[in-house]
Amino acid sequence: MKAIDIFTVTFIALLLAMLTMSSKSYSQDEFPVLKGPYMGQEPPGMVAEPFAPGIISKKSWDGEGVFGPSMKEFYFTKKGGKYTHRTVIGFRQENNIWAKYLEFPRNGETAFSPDGKRWHMAEGYKDRIGDGWSERKSLGQMFDRKDWGIMRLTVSAKGTYVFDDYKNKMIRISRLKNGERQAPKKMGPVVNTGEWTAHPFIAADESYLIWDSEREGGYGGNDLYISYQQKDGSWGPAINMGDKVNSDREDFYPSVTPDGKYIIFNRNVAEGNTDIYWVDAQIIETLRPKL
Repeated sequence: MKAIDIFTVTFIALLLAMLTMSSKSYSQDEFPVLKGPYMGQEPPGMVAEPFAPGIISKKSWDGEGVFGPSMKEFYFTKKGGKYTHRTVIGFRQENNIWAKYLEFPRNGETAFSPDGKRWHMAEGYKDRIGDGWSERKSLGQMFDRKDWGIMRLTVSAKGTYVFDDYKNKMIRISRLKNGERQAPKKMGPVVNTGEWTAHPFIAADESYLIWDSEREGGYGGNDLYISYQQKDGSWGPAINMGDKVNSDREDFYPSVTPDGKYIIFNRNVAEGNTDIYWVDAQIIETLRPKL
């Protein structure tokens, strides 16, 4: 009897130990403990490099990385492994430690308003409620149209919307005038030239616009381009952001971290493998035309 009891207790102890080790291994394998700014990552220099390689950027579809305006939230979209459909995963920093706090099926590529109170998702959005978010709502008939296909919409501090339309292969802009939303207009050829023109990001102060497109003279696939707003409100020439940012693969979905220090974007590194990359945002000033 004693032998059986000892055997049973030993077996149970070993089983519990194995389960505990398995649980820790799975958790750390998916997302290890991350501490410090920028999800605990060493910031890049003037040459683009993977963001959180082996942690966020893995051998799967990992893209659309954005920091919340407080810089204490980070969101990205994943497809691969247990994520059979594109899923938005959100992290939050508390006591200097980043921890996953939500995930949900993606319904529109995401971007935040500069004040962090609204989370845009294509033609929809969620409003911040305390530490959480409302249900997804529609921007209304002006944007929620069957003949359009919005992937990404970004907004300036002035309320200007800039968004792509994959069904009509163009980028549109919609401004606020005296508090009234103006009908979206197709942007000019500075922006709407080339193929696969999409994923615009407008600066909070509207001083520049970054987007991706496949154009003659590029490095291969989609490249990131930037245009600076002129004194008269027009947009200056499209400038390829160069080979320190772009590659011979598809580079797309650019944004600038809310602190203005880094550009973060997607890169297709292999078939079925998209990673998040980032680079020092000083490149924006380096490329700015000298007056």
